[in-house]
Amino acid sequence: MSDTVVNMGCRLNIHEGEVVRAHLAAAGGNRERVVVNSCAVTSEAVRQTRQAVRRLARERPDAEIVVTGCAAQIEPDMFRAMPQVARVVGNHDKLNPESWRRGAPADIVGDIMRVRETAPHMVQAMEGHARAFVEVQNGCDHRCTFCIIPQGRGNSRSVPAGLVVERVRQLVSAGHGEVVLTGVDLTSYGPDLPGAPTLGSLVRRLLTHVPGLRRLRLSSLDSIEADEELIDLICSEPRLMPHLHLSLQSGDDMILKRMKRRHSRSDAVRFVERVKARRPDIAIGADIIAGFPTETPAMFENSLKLIADCDIVLGHIFPYSPRSGTPAARMPQVPAAERKARAKTLRAATAARRNQWFDRLIGQDVRVLAEGAGDRGHAEDFAPVQLDPPAPRGSIVTARVTGHDGARLIASRA
Repeated sequence: MSDTVVNMGCRLNIHEGEVVRAHLAAAGGNRERVVVNSCAVTSEAVRQTRQAVRRLARERPDAEIVVTGCAAQIEPDMFRAMPQVARVVGNHDKLNPESWRRGAPADIVGDIMRVRETAPHMVQAMEGHARAFVEVQNGCDHRCTFCIIPQGRGNSRSVPAGLVVERVRQLVSAGHGEVVLTGVDLTSYGPDLPGAPTLGSLVRRLLTHVPGLRRLRLSSLDSIEADEELIDLICSEPRLMPHLHLSLQSGDDMILKRMKRRHSRSDAVRFVERVKARRPDIAIGADIIAGFPTETPAMFENSLKLIADCDIVLGHIFPYSPRSGTPAARMPQVPAAERKARAKTLRAATAARRNQWFDRLIGQDVRVLAEGAGDRGHAEDFAPVQLDPPAPRGSIVTARVTGHDGARLIASRA
């Protein structure tokens, strides 16, 4: 018998899922538990969580099913009402080992808005992952009109730099060649800590004090919040991977205002131009929402043009999904079919740029972190790679790019 954690949604959930897994192992017991670590970023994510609960109940009829994560925090009554669910545990409460001891209350969902600190949850290794995810920040102080996540994560709070260094040092000692810094609003790191450190100062400290760290990667960034030290490191530090995933959301200034974003279209373009001028090999990924309420065809065209203007080759593009409890859900809606069509157009434009990028890489050597069974991985710029022959999982190997299939590079090891 073994307990299972099913992570849904973001990389932060992956890290926190490992914390839960460790707490379950320490608690022990005779009955199998399946923990669904839920996502609430869209209504579709909540639907998928409910679907996963029902599927797991069919597959593991003797297991106790527990739902935690953002959806559980925001809508606990929904999950309490599901006959398959034995317990509901809140997003902050899931990180407390007492929540997983045998005999703990069935429902533990505290007030997330009262949480003021992020504890240094130490994970010795990330089971099943070649790269390790390290939470350095949680929560968000911004209130974008489409986003429900602050209600699930609370206000922004940061992990002290010394504790992050120690965590990364342990993960590197456990054999992880790549570490990803994660957070809900990663670039807001630091103002709540003594001395108000920045994300840039944290990155520099990690690179200095963990010399064995071979690859450091950043999760989603809000470019308007990036500090000068961070920008300098992005452009000049070879151990900081040449890949940025930007939270852009739209390429139209009016839509950005209605989203309550903090940047303009020109801010995003200037940021990409600035980093690419100093480090041309940086690959740009981005979140873009298609069909946000009130988006006209002309406004959509501005988002479509942004893919070229920011050279977006790795797009996380999705049609707008109304989320109950957010201001955007009360705005005039774009028809669902049109939202899907616009998302399809954005994905096609991103795919075309990705193909051009892949074409340029043919014949070049890339350094790949081997994942899965060792037959796939990611290059430094986060290009997905199919490896032949496979390499030991977790190793970093050099391979020559011989082609691509539109979704990944095909590379041969000498």
